[in-house]
Amino acid sequence: MIAKVHTSIPFGYDGHLIEVEGVVNKGLPNFDIVGMADKTISEARQRVRSAIKATGLSMPTEHIIVNLAPAELVKNGNFFDLPIAICILVASRQLSRDDIKDRIFVGELSLDGQLRPVRGIINVIEAGKAQGFKEFLIPRDNLPQANLVKDVTAIGFSTLGEVISYLKGQADGLHCPPTSVVKNTKTDNNTVFLDDIRGQELAKKALIVAVAGRHNLLLSGPPGAGKTLLARAALGIMPDLSIQEMIEITKIYSLAGGSNEAITTRPFRSPHHTSTLLSLIGGGSNQIMPGEISLAHLGILYLDELPEYPRAIIESLRQPLEDRKISISRAKARFTYPADFMLLATMNPCPCGYLGDKTHSCTCKPHEISRYRAKLSGPLLDRIDIRINVERVKNEDLFKNSIQSDSTSGASLNTKIEHQSVVKNTITEAIARQRARYHDTKTYNASLSSAAVSRYIVLEPEAEQLLRAASDKLKLSARSYFKIIKVARTIADLEDSAQVTVSHIAEALSFRAGFETPQSE
Repeated sequence: MIAKVHTSIPFGYDGHLIEVEGVVNKGLPNFDIVGMADKTISEARQRVRSAIKATGLSMPTEHIIVNLAPAELVKNGNFFDLPIAICILVASRQLSRDDIKDRIFVGELSLDGQLRPVRGIINVIEAGKAQGFKEFLIPRDNLPQANLVKDVTAIGFSTLGEVISYLKGQADGLHCPPTSVVKNTKTDNNTVFLDDIRGQELAKKALIVAVAGRHNLLLSGPPGAGKTLLARAALGIMPDLSIQEMIEITKIYSLAGGSNEAITTRPFRSPHHTSTLLSLIGGGSNQIMPGEISLAHLGILYLDELPEYPRAIIESLRQPLEDRKISISRAKARFTYPADFMLLATMNPCPCGYLGDKTHSCTCKPHEISRYRAKLSGPLLDRIDIRINVERVKNEDLFKNSIQSDSTSGASLNTKIEHQSVVKNTITEAIARQRARYHDTKTYNASLSSAAVSRYIVLEPEAEQLLRAASDKLKLSARSYFKIIKVARTIADLEDSAQVTVSHIAEALSFRAGFETPQSE
């Protein structure tokens, strides 16, 4: 009797349904797995054999052949242990065909029959759901992520024995309660509030605008000016995740082999400047994995001291910044991962960091400054919506504010939390206005095309005249021209203004024109 069990596997950002066929024939004892399986799957023979015996069932002593269809698809990973074991038990008539009908099986087996979690469980379930399957038998540790997918039944088990008992109607599996939207209201010692940053009112306003419209932001200033604090405060004012956003983020982290829990907060990725190109954009040989730009999807990609990164890494950001996705091609496959992140980068104005600083003299030579700044190409800077200089706050102002905060430390924390909530609500309302305007939950002002800008954004005549004059004076490119309009539209959304006025255009210009490099002293 030929047994057929269904499973599914991740395939890039999507999934693929696999049919596991098994037959037990007369002949010398042997166990063959065919169908373009890699070494991990070939080694499943020993795990499956030991797990079946540990469960108290008998392993057939005849010739066992297992085929993974479709045969032309290269398969890898630990997803097939459980479906192979079930397939053998059905082929040897220890389970019936009716027991496995319309069900998807996935999971890795230990030698004693324990079920271990697999990566990419959301891909697995979505691939099966697309083919009409409703019931998924999976490792118990994968349930928190699997439960994010609606309109399916995911049942978790700890051992192969529990799965068999369930199929025979002798026991129940574990179900997780429905997932609701989780709001991140936790405050810990690592939380950075906007009120923790002394001064820097222009930079804080730029940060709020950037988060509200999903605009890319570059902060330039001397060491100790507060650039890193500003970057880390951005995560605290981003809106809470929806269920669909949780699924998208969790899906990527699961594919990358991260935690088995559902991701409920927005990611903040800060790769070191020594990171490789492969780790940033993703890739690999056998398995094309998501990189840092995909792990930052729907969150923040923070690049500290941007010119310190290799030129190839910096330039690799140009396509995902424009398309909000990354396509990775190899000889045998081509996968596309989402990369809808907000780029938040910082840099010093020169190698020593003190060019233009009022308290320190710059020691860099002109050619050193030019070489340092040349790492950031014009096309890359053109894709960064907001670029501002961050000046150092005077030490006496820092000390004065610190004393005032310490004198009311109990009330100060509550005040910080309350103010942070007000800012976050204002941003959430501005995002809601964008979604209502574009009739889309994924379209922000920053992601509008030039055609969409002309269609959706209305400028007052005086505002349009100011923008044209500034465009001629600053010699703005077409991309920069439209980016200023989009930033101005976000400022208007924060103020609940239907039209973009002169003040909105002027403020958007101030977020861009202030990024001129001071002359070396």
